[in-house]
Amino acid sequence: MSIFSPVGNWFKAPTGTERLWVGLALTWCLIMSVTMPYWHFKGKQNSTGESYKVEASAFLDRANQFIESNKVGEEKGVPIVEPSPGGDAYLVGEMWRWYPILKLKKGQTYRLHISSPDLQHGFSLLPMNMNFHILPGYDHVLTITPTSTGDFEIICNEFCGIGHHMMTGKIIVE
Repeated sequence: MSIFSPVGNWFKAPTGTERLWVGLALTWCLIMSVTMPYWHFKGKQNSTGESYKVEASAFLDRANQFIESNKVGEEKGVPIVEPSPGGDAYLVGEMWRWYPILKLKKGQTYRLHISSPDLQHGFSLLPMNMNFHILPGYDHVLTITPTSTGDFEIICNEFCGIGHHMMTGKIIVE
């Protein structure tokens, strides 16, 4: 037995206000179909980043060298580092933390290298609308120029295990 009976006319054309809503929905679909490619190419909403295949141990070595040479303090056991403007900065996402805390200068450009040695994580910078999937074995390089000062929280937005809810980090912009 089928819910569609071959006998009779089960389809009724929309009438009245239903016809208006169907027309509005179709119009909105057409508008969105045109604007999505426009924002993709002209809206400057795509990452200008690069990705490179890397061994997890090699990335951790580079990140640790970066931390040692740029460390300016510590907060709750997490190193605070201040990279030189125009230089490279490293951020590691691992169970269940983001480290180090980056201290950046407003208006300066940095190359931010992000990777994970263990699992897939999600890099989400709040309150900015910046979201990236961070995969083990890849060095994701983002060119960033902070435009406002403050403390910006990093959270993991990709479920990564039992401690996922504690996986936070910070970027300080002065």
